[in-house]
Amino acid sequence: MLTGDQEKVRKVNRSLVLNTLRLHAPVSRAQVADITGLTRGTVSNIVTDLIADGLVFEDKLGDSRIGRPSILLGLRPDGGAVIGVEIGVDFVSVLLTNFVAGTLWETRAQTSPSQSQTEIIHQAETYIDQALSVAKENGLRPLGIGVGLPGLVNARQGNLIMAPNLRWTNLPLRLIWNQRFHLPIYIENEANLAALGEYYFGVARNVDNFISLTSDIGLGGGIMIDGRLFRGGHGYGGEIGHIQRDPQGEACGCGRIGCWETQVGPRAVLQRVKKEFQTHHDQSLLDACSGDLNNLTFEIVVQLALNGDLICRQAIEEVAINLGVGIADLVNIFNPDLIVIGGAFISAKDIMHSIIEKTIFSNALQPSTDNLQVKFSERSTEACVLGAVAVVLDDILREMVIN
Repeated sequence: MLTGDQEKVRKVNRSLVLNTLRLHAPVSRAQVADITGLTRGTVSNIVTDLIADGLVFEDKLGDSRIGRPSILLGLRPDGGAVIGVEIGVDFVSVLLTNFVAGTLWETRAQTSPSQSQTEIIHQAETYIDQALSVAKENGLRPLGIGVGLPGLVNARQGNLIMAPNLRWTNLPLRLIWNQRFHLPIYIENEANLAALGEYYFGVARNVDNFISLTSDIGLGGGIMIDGRLFRGGHGYGGEIGHIQRDPQGEACGCGRIGCWETQVGPRAVLQRVKKEFQTHHDQSLLDACSGDLNNLTFEIVVQLALNGDLICRQAIEEVAINLGVGIADLVNIFNPDLIVIGGAFISAKDIMHSIIEKTIFSNALQPSTDNLQVKFSERSTEACVLGAVAVVLDDILREMVIN
């Protein structure tokens, strides 16, 4: 076998062992061999290296008076520190974890439309510096920084190509932060990271084929196929929010007309409510907005709908139907085992869930819906930033660097 082939096999085997420990620890070397199909000798050699690298610990259990004690393995929490960053349309979130994703420090702060790209990047850098200081105080070596951005991202190059809702274009963030922090930097679309966060830590934990939908301003989609994110040929796959649903519809932030996200995002709900208000005066709605519909938010609409306001409830139900119809098409194309719905939609779960399910199962082809589940995220606003942590861990555990 050529040296390059041997190195590739070594990395694959190492990732098999690390992922087995992530999923099944505490386990013995023999159990790792049984789960992975590797020989016990190979497992033993890999474990020795991982212990030397400070990523794995061993713990003796059992009664030595009866027989040889079992030696169980696990990932070391102090194997390193990981930083996750999400730059949203109106906020910056930074999370510091240990090697097993235990939270050590976090912050989330609002940003203003008046802030420039440079100012927002600097704000994020300030929080990253704070996270690095906490890691140093805990004696943890930083392993990398994962970053989620709301737009088209070239993950291989680490560049943000376009973020319509931020009005940012051509930002070489990996290069900028490599030079700033001297650490591995992983740049990804926020919806992809939300999917990865669900896969590692959420309702899609270890479900290998699923689609994650998240909406705060627009609509993002993360697609997991056979346990890996689907990125497409050049990293731009999964932009499901920009499937054209109505050529005569609303203008989208991407510059096109009638994109799906114009029909199903929180903005679509607000537009429906405001339009209906023009013909059906709703005093409770006006009171909730302090007399000015410009103050209307998705959260206000959801709360009013839950309290029985018909205009607000109808707007959410219509969006749920449009969401379900679009998801049915995705089910026909990808045949996932699970649909995960997150972001702002979570607060409207009690209204939307049954409508979305009914619409999907009424519109998708029956064989494709066999065993299909529809779940709402339990991670609320955390899915993406957790996914930003997960993308760093995923690279280490799988030994697959994107470059």
